[in-house]
Amino acid sequence: MGLGSWKRRGRRTVAAAALTTMLVAGTAGWASGRQQTPLTGPPPGTSSWRTDTVLGTRLPDPATASPGQIADFFRGLSAPEQHGLAVRHPSVVGNLDGAPIPLRYEANVLALRTAKTRARADAQDTSLPPRVRATARVLAGRCAALLASGHRILAFDPRGSGQVAEVYGDLRTAHHAAVVVPGSDIDLYSFDRAKDRYGTPAGMAKSLYKAAGGQTAVVAWVGYTTPVGLGPDAATGRLAEAGAPRLARFVQGLTATGTSKPAVFCHSYGSVVCGLAAPRLPVSDLVVLGSPGMRADRVGDLHTRARVWAARDDSDWISKVPHVELLGLGHGTDPTDPSFGARRVPAERAEGHTGYFAPGTDSLRAFTDIATGASS
Repeated sequence: MGLGSWKRRGRRTVAAAALTTMLVAGTAGWASGRQQTPLTGPPPGTSSWRTDTVLGTRLPDPATASPGQIADFFRGLSAPEQHGLAVRHPSVVGNLDGAPIPLRYEANVLALRTAKTRARADAQDTSLPPRVRATARVLAGRCAALLASGHRILAFDPRGSGQVAEVYGDLRTAHHAAVVVPGSDIDLYSFDRAKDRYGTPAGMAKSLYKAAGGQTAVVAWVGYTTPVGLGPDAATGRLAEAGAPRLARFVQGLTATGTSKPAVFCHSYGSVVCGLAAPRLPVSDLVVLGSPGMRADRVGDLHTRARVWAARDDSDWISKVPHVELLGLGHGTDPTDPSFGARRVPAERAEGHTGYFAPGTDSLRAFTDIATGASS
């Protein structure tokens, strides 16, 4: 090993040690308690779906059938048969990548109504612990809000901290599509919070949809378990490794039903998910913003045909995180580093870690050009 290699390895070791020290110092006493258990596997209700013979044939297994196979299966059904499956198995159909998009909307309305009814009953059940009843009240309110007119819910799973995907625009008629993948501290209850609007996937998606003038349908996707705070989950790829296959299936499901290849926008830890999913993502563009790294040293390591873009403003605190990957800590090269090879998105007018989609910023203008196919 040459002197240069030893120096580079030494710098990476020091940086990794600094990252470890920062995390331990900043999270001692609570980090281990805030580690998340990732939600994996097929949708809720899969067991009853697997044993259903109402159509005289075995239904495609949500755990093993590809989105393309599921799309083909539904194309072979009549409208009443499709509707019947949505009524019998709303939690499966509503989360089934490859199922027709309008059918998923229909199924998720049914799943939300069922979840709301159950949650309200639990909230009033005095035999349950107060904490359980309080959680049920919150879930009931969340379901009621998502059932309000105008919402297009493409995925809904109340298990754990909850997962959801909401569509802005019409995926069937829009000329283009985009998907927003969030970073830490996002779940069913916080994906559209009013505070720090442009730091939420719903706020990002709505801003992009409005800026694109309706040409692009945008999905706010919260389909993986995100880290909470700056503990070990944020410094390692464990949750990203669980989330990447889910993102890949979701996007494959969109394209299997006729949606054009989307541009995927990955914020913060979401860019780690996107980096790991990249080889399996049928997308036109992969855009990372405020990224701690993509678990890759350069664009070529992502093994994607998509154009790769990166944005980071000077005031984003993520620039102070060591961009290394060593002994499982850190996420690799800074995607905005010229050596990485991504196309640079201007972000001089963005502010902080969550300001990239704010109206009037050069970053939002560039994102709009990417999402509408106007950027070269």
